[in-house]
Amino acid sequence: MEHNKKIYFASDFHLGAPDYETSLIREKKLVAWLESVRHDAAEIFLVGDLFDFWFEYKRAAPRGFTRLLGKISEITDSGIPVHLFTGNHDMWIFDYLPKECGVIIHREPIEREWDGVKMMIGHGDGLGPGDYGYKFIKKIFSSKVCQWLFARLHPNFGIWLAGSLSQYSRSTTGTKDQYFLGADKEWLIIYCQEVLQRKHYDYFVFGHRHLKIEYQLNPTSKYINLGEWINDPHYGVFDGKNFDMIKIQDNL
Repeated sequence: MEHNKKIYFASDFHLGAPDYETSLIREKKLVAWLESVRHDAAEIFLVGDLFDFWFEYKRAAPRGFTRLLGKISEITDSGIPVHLFTGNHDMWIFDYLPKECGVIIHREPIEREWDGVKMMIGHGDGLGPGDYGYKFIKKIFSSKVCQWLFARLHPNFGIWLAGSLSQYSRSTTGTKDQYFLGADKEWLIIYCQEVLQRKHYDYFVFGHRHLKIEYQLNPTSKYINLGEWINDPHYGVFDGKNFDMIKIQDNL
């Protein structure tokens, strides 16, 4: 990695939720953060659920988010790679953002290595044991047939329907996001432990959980969950040797 450069990570912004006014405040904070880190960023990773809902029709995309999309485009135009992971709320991102904003799309966890430090990076949805209902739904939503059928809906109705389902999803899972369940009940920790039996990683970096977590899996491997930006925004930064979690200040 280039000297004095850093890798930045953040996740679960859920732009669009719960309403326009609140989302706009969060979007402006995200734009300010991107501007603040670009001066020494080697790469930026947005690790899923950038939007609370996103679906690209063949000739239309959701309205709004112009400040964010403009800032991302500005950063990628300057030569800094911006990686965007699809999450469980915005898995229907297709080719609009790569073409218009220059982001690199990832739909599954990826492996990266900097200066001999190995990482697995992904949103985290559907990994590990349990959550069988969501895993089933994800297979359906990932199917080309389902995407084609949804595209037949008028955008006004389709986006309203998806927004209603998104709110229901948060209301049914919100309480478990407030506290650490224990290593034997945290699905992503179990997943990381299983992976480590086959291959070593220094860091596992995920989102999805909506809780900032730094958990030492063994003396040389650590699980990082980036948390969320709705109530307690943090970001991760890797300088080539160490990975730190930093709280977003209210005055950003």
